[in-house]
Amino acid sequence: MPTTINLMIAGLILSVIVQIVGASSPGFYEMVIRHLEVINFSEFLLEILLSFLLFAGALHTDLEKLKASKWPILSFATIGVIISTFLSGAGLYYLLVLFEQPIDFIYCLLFGALISPTDPIAVLGIMKKANAPKSLEIKITGESLFNDGVGVVIFLTILEIARKGMGNVDALDIGQLFAVEVFGGVILGLLLGYIGLKAMKSIDHYKTEVLITLAVVMGGYALASAIHVSGPLAMVMAGLLIGNVGKESAMSKITLDYVNKFWEMIDEILNAILFVLIGLELVLIPFNLYFVIIGLVSMLLLIVGRYISLAFPSYLLGFKKTFEPNSLRIMTWGGLKGGISIALALSLDTGTEKDLILAVTYTVVLLSLIVQGLTFESVIRKWT
Repeated sequence: MPTTINLMIAGLILSVIVQIVGASSPGFYEMVIRHLEVINFSEFLLEILLSFLLFAGALHTDLEKLKASKWPILSFATIGVIISTFLSGAGLYYLLVLFEQPIDFIYCLLFGALISPTDPIAVLGIMKKANAPKSLEIKITGESLFNDGVGVVIFLTILEIARKGMGNVDALDIGQLFAVEVFGGVILGLLLGYIGLKAMKSIDHYKTEVLITLAVVMGGYALASAIHVSGPLAMVMAGLLIGNVGKESAMSKITLDYVNKFWEMIDEILNAILFVLIGLELVLIPFNLYFVIIGLVSMLLLIVGRYISLAFPSYLLGFKKTFEPNSLRIMTWGGLKGGISIALALSLDTGTEKDLILAVTYTVVLLSLIVQGLTFESVIRKWT
């Protein structure tokens, strides 16, 4: 089984053990809760882990292959995410109406925004072992790298509308926020990558050059947060630039070897931490049978919505005729959800809507990682 999913399952089992032991030892259970709350999963992932993991993923992505599929990838990461956001939000809204537990449509859209992006961390970990055709692999990994940043921007935009009220936000404000976040993140990432390359090219000392890549990630992500542009997109662009241009012009063979090994190790360690924490978060999330049922049905609706969000731009813009057979089916099943969705749900303001959205999101993420993640290789073998 993929290492990341193994670790998540281990975290889930540990969560169950904690709750069983906590039934007879409330003091122990409260201690575990306190420690998990101190970690603050949402902040830990969005402000720390995500920058390292996205940079590491982009660093090892072939830019030439990415360019060959740039238009499908960009359309899936923008048009596809927007379509999926509205389809998923509408699906949850009418599902809750059916269960006679309606909430405001804007909160359903928030759910649609946080659940629509495929998780690059989960996808990249599984794609390494899936043995998919290279052209298909680059579409899935490329989409997952970019739609994460776009999805976070859409989520923040809708969250701003929810907090201020629809009447207090006009279309110009929404467009401006979206443009600044997305294009600002891309420009900042290219600038960071360029500065990093110039610094690495000026010396030949692998230890310092590894530290330069580390500085690009830590300083660059903090800067993105300070000037309110998309940190995830900045890290993807910086990683692509350093990983592809750097190996040709700025790094010796020794430096390239050390940089690659360092970031592979960082990727493995942080993935291990992240997926164990996803499993452990079960202890903190309020569940009831109603939430679980909503989550199960939502999972089915999300799969249908993802297929539509991929098929619409593919047929509209003519990409479909260049794809391998069954590509859209495989990409639909490979659209795994992960820690980013949980982190965004945890960042919502406290209230009844948050409890419902968080529990439904967690249910969907677990089902996605376990059901889709564990069967993805079989699906690829069957449909390729």
